[in-house]
Amino acid sequence: MNTLSMILAMTPQQGGSGQQSGQMMSLVFLVLIIVIFYLFMIRPQMKKQKELSKYRSSLQKGDRVVTTGGIYGKVNDVKDNTVTLEIAPNIHIKVDKSAILKDASDLSQQR
Repeated sequence: MNTLSMILAMTPQQGGSGQQSGQMMSLVFLVLIIVIFYLFMIRPQMKKQKELSKYRSSLQKGDRVVTTGGIYGKVNDVKDNTVTLEIAPNIHIKVDKSAILKDASDLSQQR
């Protein structure tokens, strides 16, 4: 709101009621744009991030996952910040939990 008060302070102050109603309409329009921006962009992104964080914290041994690099694997071990994936028989890699994107079990059933 500090920026808004600076913008309003920079506009010329004439005593006419038309100027005041114009400023009020500008303020209402600005608030409306902010509300629309929040509803269509910020809120859905926050919801998606919360679901992904919940999914990552609920990972268990045996879950099938996909990493950000496109590696499909099965969870072999879960630690605080890392996950060990089995990507082929007897081939294990350690990845950061933040690199896990989604469950790949539904994708592997389609093959």
